[in-house]
Amino acid sequence: MRTRHFSPSSPLHSSTTSNDSPSRHTTFSQTLMEDTINEAGAIIKKWDLDTSSSTSYNRVANLFRDHREEALKFLDAVTNLQHGMHFVIKECSSSELLVQAQNLMQIAMKRLQKEMYTILSGNRYFLDSETLSTRSSRQSTRSSVSDEDEYDDEITNTEVSPRASEVEIVSELVMANLKALADCMIGAGYGKECVKIYNLNRKSVIDETLYYLGVEKLTSSQIQKMDWEMLEKKTKNWLGAVKIAVSTLFHGEKILCDHVFSASDAIRETCFSEIVRESAITFFSFPEMVAKYKKLSLEKMFTVLDLYNSISELWDEIELIFSFSSFEIVKSQAMASLVKLGEAARLMLSEFESAIQKDTSKAKAGGGVHPLTRYVMNYLVFLGDYSGAFAEIIGDLPLSVQSPLPESYFMSPIPDEDDSPSSAVSVRLAWLVLVLLCKLDGKAQLYKDVSLSYLFLANNLNYVVSKVKKSNLKFLLGSDWLSKHEMKIRQYISNYERMGWNKVLTSLPENSTAEMSSPEAREWFFKFNSGFEEAYRVQSLWVIPDPKLRDEVKISLSRKIVSGYRIFYEKYRESLRSGGVKSVIRFAPDDLQNYLSDLFYGTGQSEQGTTAFGSASPSESISTLSSPSHGR
Repeated sequence: MRTRHFSPSSPLHSSTTSNDSPSRHTTFSQTLMEDTINEAGAIIKKWDLDTSSSTSYNRVANLFRDHREEALKFLDAVTNLQHGMHFVIKECSSSELLVQAQNLMQIAMKRLQKEMYTILSGNRYFLDSETLSTRSSRQSTRSSVSDEDEYDDEITNTEVSPRASEVEIVSELVMANLKALADCMIGAGYGKECVKIYNLNRKSVIDETLYYLGVEKLTSSQIQKMDWEMLEKKTKNWLGAVKIAVSTLFHGEKILCDHVFSASDAIRETCFSEIVRESAITFFSFPEMVAKYKKLSLEKMFTVLDLYNSISELWDEIELIFSFSSFEIVKSQAMASLVKLGEAARLMLSEFESAIQKDTSKAKAGGGVHPLTRYVMNYLVFLGDYSGAFAEIIGDLPLSVQSPLPESYFMSPIPDEDDSPSSAVSVRLAWLVLVLLCKLDGKAQLYKDVSLSYLFLANNLNYVVSKVKKSNLKFLLGSDWLSKHEMKIRQYISNYERMGWNKVLTSLPENSTAEMSSPEAREWFFKFNSGFEEAYRVQSLWVIPDPKLRDEVKISLSRKIVSGYRIFYEKYRESLRSGGVKSVIRFAPDDLQNYLSDLFYGTGQSEQGTTAFGSASPSESISTLSSPSHGR
């Protein structure tokens, strides 16, 4: 049976008639209040932690865990006692009943403090942040609980989703108990004691969780003294923890605080602030300290971008969780980290661009892909994966280098996707590619053989285009950019073929079927032999690393050289036999095909181990080769 609630304005209090004398009215009210206080006292003393009036079991028992109905009666008793005290103060502040009630209230609060501590310390598993976050998503679709007899409803009618797990069910109940305790203690004027117990327990939970996530409290001095390997390890720990810390740990703690202290906005703000603020400031200061690390280099750009990205992506949640005015310092720290990380990234980007320009390495032997090309494009591929953060960081950062190439060469990219990142990212990436190509153009001029310089440019631009096609750069630079640069590759190859094989192509008559004397035909064969042997010998160390481009060049050369030679060869082979065909006609068409097939691997030798013309007849040494499949 529920204990009655009495207050000065209750119907029972006002039911006395006007004929009652003041003394009778006062005596009746005091008797009523005395009964109320005595009834409340009987329940409270039953669970007294100190006196012998309560059994030893009651002193050690967990009231809310083991005796839910008794817990409900106890809270009712405290509420009734509080009402009675208010009445006595109003009617007769010197009454001995007030002293009695005050003693009972202290006994009750001591018990409730123990219950608060027991629930908090014994149910950490059921108050973990992930469970609380799950509860929050369910609560958003649930109607709010009536404020009337709120803690009673929380305990006896806790709503639980049919899909809730056993852990979530227990969590709901634990939270309801904490809220009922907090409401009761705050209502009785013991909010300070309640908050103290709550804060000490929950703050330790935050600190321990961050510790287990690998997040340490470090100073700027400690950071500067670390070698990069150690700092990188700690950065990885932080990156692994940031999503959990913000979306689960801090968010879950706010949910719990908002629920337990929903009766007072001021208390829930103060409580959440005291529990989380120091840890949050420490947590968000780490990225700023990394950004100020004196030993940052180009290779560390992506660690900086990872840190920037992690805060940027969670910014909306950070603002929502730390919405109280007392958390401005937390948001300021998170923003300071973003700003410093952005500055560090911009500085490294400038250094990257400068490093490309200042590169003094020589051109690649054989015209292959230069190490600078590989390094720059791998770097840009990674940058393309950070297009969102990259767009925020570079903003209106001006292009700092003037290109030595004509303005028409700078082809501004047009991203294919309407929802692509800011065009500033696309233009910046296209500019960095252009800086690279300008540098490669200068290196190409160092080759003594002009045809090799064109092969070098074709190989390197082909590598650039290939990297773009296979990465996020494809969407950032766009199909138009790709088409124009693929056309440039074809131009380079065309120039290479024209200049590298011109002597061979001009060593055959324009009309291979035209009639001529045997001496004239013999002269053409000698001229062709000399041209082809020289071209092959020079180019036997040249390389085309990309198999697709290599095959395309071989097919193109075959069409230009072998096809015309075959007609001339078939027409005059028989007529020159009497003159010693082996000394005049050194190459059969199939021999030429085999020689061409063996080019562009950069080995300087055929798969069979020889390229020396004259070491054996072409028919003997080369006809044994099928289509060689070289690896590189």
